[in-house]
Amino acid sequence: MEKKKIYIAGPEVFAPNARAIGSKCEAICEKYGFVGLFPLDNMLTSSMDIYRANCALIKECDLVVANLDCFRGQCMDDGTAWEVGYASAIGKPIYGYMADTRSLLTKIGAKDKKGNLVEDFGHPVNLMIYESCVVILQGDFENCVRAISKQ
Repeated sequence: MEKKKIYIAGPEVFAPNARAIGSKCEAICEKYGFVGLFPLDNMLTSSMDIYRANCALIKECDLVVANLDCFRGQCMDDGTAWEVGYASAIGKPIYGYMADTRSLLTKIGAKDKKGNLVEDFGHPVNLMIYESCVVILQGDFENCVRAISKQ
């Protein structure tokens, strides 16, 4: 039986040690019987090359595991949000993970810094991301992959 492929979505591609993080995530996937597909954006030269390569990897995968933790602000990485939306649109199951799964309302308050209302559905992320995911687990990448392997 062919191993299922996991697209590894998250802002880790921006870390100075992105290659090492990607290798570690791929090893975790292997440990639980999957093949990890980590997008190494820094290996490509143009934004269009990165876009096309990431779209191709998402199409190739069987499921997506996404880091939904806040990045550069109060919400998740916007590139990861796009990848989740794209994967959802083409029918890929998405599994999210976060260190803090408290509701947005609890984390941010009733209004943001500009006075905008914060949605109150009890979700740890925007409802569009939440409803795109099979599940959002508290923990890290390995916790999420381990949980998927037990299904």
